[in-house]
Amino acid sequence: MNVFVFDIETVPDVDAGRRLYDLDGLQDAEIAEIMFHKQREASGNDFLRHHLHRVVAISVVLRSADRFKLWSLGDATSPEHELIQRFFDGLDRYSPTLVSWNGSGFDLPVLHYRSLLHGIVASRYWETGADDSSFRWNNYLSRFHERHTDLMDVLSGHQPRASVSLQDMALLLGLPGKLGMHGALVWEHYLAGDVEGIRNYCETDVLNTFLVYLRFELIRGRLTEEAYQGECDRLRATLEEDGRPHVTDFLHAWADGRTS
Repeated sequence: MNVFVFDIETVPDVDAGRRLYDLDGLQDAEIAEIMFHKQREASGNDFLRHHLHRVVAISVVLRSADRFKLWSLGDATSPEHELIQRFFDGLDRYSPTLVSWNGSGFDLPVLHYRSLLHGIVASRYWETGADDSSFRWNNYLSRFHERHTDLMDVLSGHQPRASVSLQDMALLLGLPGKLGMHGALVWEHYLAGDVEGIRNYCETDVLNTFLVYLRFELIRGRLTEEAYQGECDRLRATLEEDGRPHVTDFLHAWADGRTS
């Protein structure tokens, strides 16, 4: 098993808003409100288009043959381009199975646009077989290949009308779901300077995603029941050793509602 589960958190790219809508002289919060207003006029909600997001956190679970690691890339002061480069450097180093929840629909397109903006080099990620024939039939970009497994896509049969949120799926499985924050509050916490809180929230999302992935591996026969329980036990032991408050909260919530 060599798995790289990831999630990103974003805020409005107010520099883009300033350029696209000629908003020089306004404060960031004012520009964001104008961006949200324009989006509501266009779509009825204030969820911005992919190219108008800026990445402020990328959190990862790495499960390899000999270890489990949970962390957020860089630190709370790391610039966006460093976070994104670190993410793609990890793919270059491990060539893992990339696992997400709605990564095809949101996270990866955002990372594509931001990579284009910053000139991020990610040769392994963009490989489709021209230089490595093994990537011809299983790469990160093809919708139906497993090198990127978007659990929301796969479990819904690639039917948008059948999709479910990570929060609902996690709660149905007895997992903690979101603790203390949700996506709509990220901009508020960012304005308050709470980047560390955003990073912690992102880490709990990747823990939920990893646990859903283990269930997925169980139902498709990649893990036996014994191996599945072993993975869960190993994760609990690792989280107990971690000791950070948000990780401990996750562990306690999992113990209260767990189905495995």
